[in-house]
Amino acid sequence: MPMSVRKALHNLYMVIMKLVVFFSPDSRHRVFAGSGSSAQLCEHIARTGVTKVLVVTDKPLRELGVVDQATAALAGTAVDVAYYDGVLPDPTFDQVAEGAALARSHGSEAVLAIGGGSSMDAAKIIAASATSDMAPADWVGFGKVRHEVLPIYAVPTTSGTGSEATIGAVISDATTHQKGIISGGTLLPLAAALDPDLITGLPPHITAATGMDALTHGIEAYIGSWERGSRSEDSRLAIKLIFDNLATACRDGDNRDARNAMAMAAYYAGMAINQVNVGNVHAIAHQLGGKYGIPHGLANSLVLPHVLEFSREETATRLAELAQLIGIGSPGDSSDALSRQFIEAVLALREEVGIAGTSDKLKKKDFADIALAAIKEGATYPVPRLLDRESVDRILDRIAA
Repeated sequence: MPMSVRKALHNLYMVIMKLVVFFSPDSRHRVFAGSGSSAQLCEHIARTGVTKVLVVTDKPLRELGVVDQATAALAGTAVDVAYYDGVLPDPTFDQVAEGAALARSHGSEAVLAIGGGSSMDAAKIIAASATSDMAPADWVGFGKVRHEVLPIYAVPTTSGTGSEATIGAVISDATTHQKGIISGGTLLPLAAALDPDLITGLPPHITAATGMDALTHGIEAYIGSWERGSRSEDSRLAIKLIFDNLATACRDGDNRDARNAMAMAAYYAGMAINQVNVGNVHAIAHQLGGKYGIPHGLANSLVLPHVLEFSREETATRLAELAQLIGIGSPGDSSDALSRQFIEAVLALREEVGIAGTSDKLKKKDFADIALAAIKEGATYPVPRLLDRESVDRILDRIAA
């Protein structure tokens, strides 16, 4: 299909999506932040009157005692807590089914996610599945979860996905490993806790990968073609916090100030993409995760600088603004020069936090399938430039070890 036709169809799709979003009902959301905020959230949940809560998490967090720490404030209440700890990286519809079955048998009246993006995404669809007989796979897309779901609450234990602030969830097919994005206002957590006390034990490599994930969210929201809500302000807050604090959080995991800043950064970035969605970095990274099991944050960090270069001509002004935001460049530098310097700063940060620029998991024989899937997904986002086969192949060549 000629690029001119693809652009016209993309513009039409974006107009339709703007109308859908405009007429979607508003969702209420609150956040507790700072040391001890997980206790505040638990006390809030108890005050709502629910008597049975399903905690959705993973086994390592339970074994480390993080889940007990996060839910300690529920121990002295009348709330009966059940635990589903079967969530794995890149959660599947099978895991959702297991969690939903437990929620039904327990009689859960609310769902509390404790963990990273996988736990939060799984919790959202478990909450929706527990009150419906529909197959969750049928909800892939926007606005298809129209029924009342169990109230959702979230305590992120990483600073990356921002799922605590978004209406979306990514769930994979266990057989094909294809990732499906389910989104809609009913999936936004009613409240979240950004508690740095629960993040201090995060290893440096996970801190780095999740931090680069949040950076990708902030940048993609800022350079996308939609101007909506507070996306620019939220993106800028996230990006500045990450450049100022990610390296420190990786070097000194006990630094509460850096951890708190990164928790806020991930939240701001989540707020930003919740308003305007993501972009081409995610379109490619999702395929790398599905095909090779590369963790999402690492996949994003591999692809990010190359996608920024791919669309630099269309986004030079925006990238130049980000360069000035993080304090690089010289007075009088052109937007072209500043945009290049910002991409170099992204590369430098990635190197500083110890993330490689290539992966030996990529196989040349898979490039055609990856490119086609990425092009298709990218066309559903408000991207500044549509992907094409040649460009995706070039990016894949550069990140393959």
